[in-house]
Amino acid sequence: MSASKKPHMNLVVTGHVDNGKSTTVGHLMVDLGVIDQRTIDSFAKESEATGKGDTFKYAWVLDSIKDERERGITIDLAFQKFETQKFFYTLIDAPGHRDFIKNMITGASEADASILVVSVKPGETEAATEPGGQAREHAFLSRTLGVGQIVVALNKMDDVGYSEARYNEVKETVEKMLKMVGYNTSKVSFIPVSAWKGDNLVKRSENMPWYKGPTLAEALDAFTPPEKPINKPLRVPVQDVYTITGVGTVPVGRIETGKMKVNEKVIVMPSGVPGEIKSIETHHTQMDYAEAGDNIGFNLRGVDKKAIHRGDIIGNIDNPPSVAKEFEAQIIVIHHPTAMAPGYTPVLHAHTAQVAATISEFVAKIDPKTGGVVEEKPKFLKTGDAAIVKIRPVRPLAIETFKEFPEIGRFALRDMGTTIAAGIVKTITEKYDPNKK
Repeated sequence: MSASKKPHMNLVVTGHVDNGKSTTVGHLMVDLGVIDQRTIDSFAKESEATGKGDTFKYAWVLDSIKDERERGITIDLAFQKFETQKFFYTLIDAPGHRDFIKNMITGASEADASILVVSVKPGETEAATEPGGQAREHAFLSRTLGVGQIVVALNKMDDVGYSEARYNEVKETVEKMLKMVGYNTSKVSFIPVSAWKGDNLVKRSENMPWYKGPTLAEALDAFTPPEKPINKPLRVPVQDVYTITGVGTVPVGRIETGKMKVNEKVIVMPSGVPGEIKSIETHHTQMDYAEAGDNIGFNLRGVDKKAIHRGDIIGNIDNPPSVAKEFEAQIIVIHHPTAMAPGYTPVLHAHTAQVAATISEFVAKIDPKTGGVVEEKPKFLKTGDAAIVKIRPVRPLAIETFKEFPEIGRFALRDMGTTIAAGIVKTITEKYDPNKK
């Protein structure tokens, strides 16, 4: 834990596989002095031994898990802390590989800001930004999941001879893509970088005198810190539940909104079981009080382990979390091999919950840019469509509307190992009452 007094931001790095995300971040860490060159050089030796050659050494800063190195692909979310002049950042590295996009969702849902890395190398740019490309998919997801601030690193400028013409061409492509998803691109910096050589990461590049904008580090300092949702009602999605001998039931999770105090009465939803907070701890330190943003474990008096599961939400007893039998949502279809019809039942991932859910009704197809209705009650939805739909989880689900609790009111629909759609909860159309089982 840093004792930094700087405002804290969660940063997610997104983009297509092989566009240089890990190298960008790795080299940025070195240039910011977070990781020393000696560590990197020892990585480089190891890198050569696995036949990956020198180019992977910066990427290895993050891929510090051995088998990931051998496979040469970033798998899990790597948490890395670093500071810029203005902020204290926790980096959530979102892998670009399609199999790992679920991490992108859980990652992006916690992110305040994003760096989108796009290669300017001909062929790579198109693969990333065209339909089915991961830069496009990640931009869609980031926008839908409420990541409001984004900076674009146009990477591999050294591969195109630092050409201003190529920079402008790719900038225009990415700008169009971001506009389509709903970002205000006049507020987005497009920074020409070479993650490999270090141009414009922290040090201004001498190879691109034509570029007058900020470096990547300066662009990170231009973000605005988010308001902590401390004054909202308490909501803690449960990540895990432990039974500790001599202590009792200990749920673990991140407080998304509100605050929690020892001796406070809370309720577990969907079970509706009330309990009292006996103790709270974070990183093995006891605390009397915790608030939005804290990852905590807490002991609940009066709650049996069987009444609480991963995916449940704990809240104030006088303002319990909502539980939906059905809700209306706005979704965007990210990828479906053919088309979806009503009755389709993928797996819904929201906060820490995973539950099979049926899309019971297609209310309307909408224009993702304006939100206006394009077609009432469409028969099917395909890749790229945005729509208002009704969703019925196969069992009651603790969830909130995006408007009131953006931290909890977003979700992804997954099937066959890929993300089919991402969405936000608009209204809960049928509530579940645990007292009227």
